[in-house]
This record gives sequence, C-alpha cells and structure tokens, in this order.
Amino acid sequence: MSTIEKIQEDVLTAEEVGTNNEIVLYNDDVNTFDHVIDTLIRVCQHTSEQAEQCAILVHYKGKCTVKTGPFDELKPQCTQLLEAGLSAEII
Repeated sequence: MSTIEKIQEDVLTAEEVGTNNEIVLYNDDVNTFDHVIDTLIRVCQHTSEQAEQCAILVHYKGKCTVKTGPFDELKPQCTQLLEAGLSAEII
C-alpha cells in the first residue's frame, strides 16, 4: 500500500468516526434581527459578524446551520435557542 493510499484511508476513517451534528436555525415571522443576533452571540458564542450573517441567511434562505459539533455539546445550546423563542433543531 502506498503512502497516499494509507493517508486517504486514514482520512476517510476519521471522517466516519467524527460525524458532527448541526444546529439548524429556521426563519420565522416573530423574532427581530436584533433578537436573533443577540441570542446567537450569547448562546453559540458567535461574533457579531457571524451572528448577523446567520440572521441574514435565515431570513433569505429560510434556514442556516449555526453550530456544528457533537450532539452532547449541541443539545443545551439548541435548548437555549428554543427557550429564547427561536426555531431550531439538531440534525
């Protein structure tokens, strides 16, 4: 087995094991841009620029992945987003 084949095999194995989940935020007609931005900064530790970009994507595209990681880390953050009145789920 060549070195390149071995590296490719190792990368594929790592990707399969390290499967991350995503918090997807959905658009609604209730929350203001400021509320969404402030909540993303507080809950997901986004910068103001990241939070603003996510809010714009949610508004125009209908949804946006706002955080990725292991389910155990995302669950409390998703719960906080829901408690703040936002529409989100972990996929």
